[in-house]
Amino acid sequence: MLIIVNPYATTVSDRLRHLVVYALQGRFEVDAVDTQARGHATELCREAAHEGYDVVVAFGGDGTVNEAANGLLGSSTPLCCLPGGSANVFGRIIGIPGDLVDATEHLLGMADDWRPRRVDLGVVNGRCFTFASGLGLDASVVERVDSNPRRKARFGAWYFTWVAVQTFTRRYLVRPPRLCVQTGDTTLEGVTAIIQNGSPFTYFQDRPIEIAEGASLHSGALAVGVLHRATPISMPFIAWRALSHRARVVRHRQVTGLPPMTELTVRSADERPLPLQVDGDFLGEVAEARYSVLPDALTVVS
Repeated sequence: MLIIVNPYATTVSDRLRHLVVYALQGRFEVDAVDTQARGHATELCREAAHEGYDVVVAFGGDGTVNEAANGLLGSSTPLCCLPGGSANVFGRIIGIPGDLVDATEHLLGMADDWRPRRVDLGVVNGRCFTFASGLGLDASVVERVDSNPRRKARFGAWYFTWVAVQTFTRRYLVRPPRLCVQTGDTTLEGVTAIIQNGSPFTYFQDRPIEIAEGASLHSGALAVGVLHRATPISMPFIAWRALSHRARVVRHRQVTGLPPMTELTVRSADERPLPLQVDGDFLGEVAEARYSVLPDALTVVS
């Protein structure tokens, strides 16, 4: 087992790192390596696949998992996760507990019930993502949150909420960047597009948040939701629908959900660049984002 540790992740510390490695050594031959910079986990995973490790464990947040998935893409080496970030969405989707102690016990139990399986990956402009990508308001929030990791670590989902309200009022209330979503003969305009490869879109603490509908790691397709306008009246109701157990975001009149699809393109509708995020990591601003899906591209074990 190779454990790739992001020492800067929200809940990762040297003490926890040593405790986890010591515990897993009871059932696995363990090597642990810290990441040094953005993209390092991808390089480490490519080397691990080449060297024949039985499993790679990403110990960090969803950004670390994303880099690991890009490194193991197409290989037979399975990926697993240990929660070290603020949400740990992909780990929860594949069945890893959100608590680190429970997750470590779960990994120990895998040694007696080893069941690797294949899952789909989404792709945007050549970058793979495990569960979700977004352009517009969602990505702008991720950009601001990532710029202040201390507050992100301390306040978690509540900091995301505070930043979302600030970003909406400052950038998306008056003349926000507009985008155009095109797939086949369908064209939609809006201010935010959410593309999901897995379900849910994210978590607010322990509550799953769903935006697009029909996403699954085994469907061979992407689910899409488009927010047409972000107004002071509509946004509180959309937020309520996202947190509700019964109400659906795509039933709001300012949101359109598209049926699952294998390809789509999102372009700027007003020549202003669009902020882009994948798996909760801000990638920068783009004029165009081309999406596709890679069925059964990643091996996981959980």
